[in-house]
Amino acid sequence: VQLVESGGGLVQAGGSLRLSCAASGGAFSWYIMAWFRQAPGKEREFVAGISRNGGSTSSADSVKGRFTISRDNAKSTVYLQMNNLNPEDTAVYYCAADRFGSWPYDQSGEYDYWGQGTLVTVSS
Repeated sequence: VQLVESGGGLVQAGGSLRLSCAASGGAFSWYIMAWFRQAPGKEREFVAGISRNGGSTSSADSVKGRFTISRDNAKSTVYLQMNNLNPEDTAVYYCAADRFGSWPYDQSGEYDYWGQGTLVTVSS
């Protein structure tokens, strides 16, 4: 499975961005999908995850109420809608696919495939 993220960029604090992750080379609906991020000098952290049919999601406390994960299995794409961004959200955002994981989808070691990442920079 190949994953390609897009939609990152520079945004002012309080602004919004929508990230997309397009998958190819596998049966997209078989995979739990998630977004992780890594800020400069910090470890990679879980952002949000979604079940195979989109019926169940989870998110980190730091983004609850601001970020929403969704997926379109017909388009083999997972999205991350990010609202009310703040400078602490600055990071490289990665999407990941997990064939056999379970809720709350936050264990990075379980993910089999990763994208190359897209940079999100939030200015104050």
